[in-house]
Amino acid sequence: MKNKYRILKIAITVILLGFLLSFSLKKFGGQKITDNKISVKMNEKTPVYFIDEKDIRAIVNKENPSGKVGDLNIPALEKKINSLPAVDSANVYLNLNGKLNLDIKQRVPVFRLNKDGKDFYVDERGIEFPISRTYSHPCMLVTGSVKKDEYEKLAELVGKIDKDDFSKKYFIGISKDNNGDYNLLTSEGNYKVEIGDLDNIDLKVKGFKAFVEKYLVYQDPLKYNMISIKYQNQIVTTLNPYFKGNDSILKVGKLELAKVPPTTAGKNTEAKLKIAEVKKETKKPSSTSKKPKESTKPKAVTKPKAKETKKTEKKTTATKPKTKAKVKIE
Repeated sequence: MKNKYRILKIAITVILLGFLLSFSLKKFGGQKITDNKISVKMNEKTPVYFIDEKDIRAIVNKENPSGKVGDLNIPALEKKINSLPAVDSANVYLNLNGKLNLDIKQRVPVFRLNKDGKDFYVDERGIEFPISRTYSHPCMLVTGSVKKDEYEKLAELVGKIDKDDFSKKYFIGISKDNNGDYNLLTSEGNYKVEIGDLDNIDLKVKGFKAFVEKYLVYQDPLKYNMISIKYQNQIVTTLNPYFKGNDSILKVGKLELAKVPPTTAGKNTEAKLKIAEVKKETKKPSSTSKKPKESTKPKAVTKPKAKETKKTEKKTTATKPKTKAKVKIE
């Protein structure tokens, strides 16, 4: 009998608790979510304003027209906010006092990419999202056909530039040319810094920094058209042809190029001087008058002809020749 009384007491207690709970839930569900009971927090380290509190409140009112707690579908509301392109993450929850909390983290652009005539932002994780009509975030501008698998490395490069005072002062943009090489656009002069691929960025920027501090600071920034640091352990510069100070250097370069004759296939047309073999003729002593056989003027002969001589000829090796050397131009 005692057991029956205990079971009956437990059953009555559960029924009472269920009744009270249902009554409380009904009362709680009938509460209105007023504007002062909606708390919106933006949790970005870098402040951005792609969406504001007003936009979030409008979404809440649209998803819950009645404004009652019982009619609010929290998972659906959270999914709706997360679907916004500029939102990185959203967390929606209710307090026991009926206060609706929305913790939102927006995407922070690392660079703005102009690709195929379209502009959009890219965050640190390499995710694209469209630009806003009401807000423009200050960030690095990148142009060219950048592949999606390069977004993260490019974002890492921009992050390093933003953290370094020297790089931030010099580099204001990045472009990718048709050869697939990346170039850093500078704030001084009209030159660009060619870095090639996105590997070994720290070493490349360090090399450019050394070049600037030891040499470029003493030069006119308009002197160069390009400074290449893509090669290992060397810096290659290209002069600006429109800078007056480069006229003398460019003229010397043109003269040096003019001295080099064009080459043709199968033949080397360089002028070479060859010293013909000097032969010494032995003569018998005679009392007759000495007359020169032929003039010693060089003749333009394509092929040397061998002459028959009745007298013996000896090649001179160590002794100096008495007769004049013949010069032949091929």
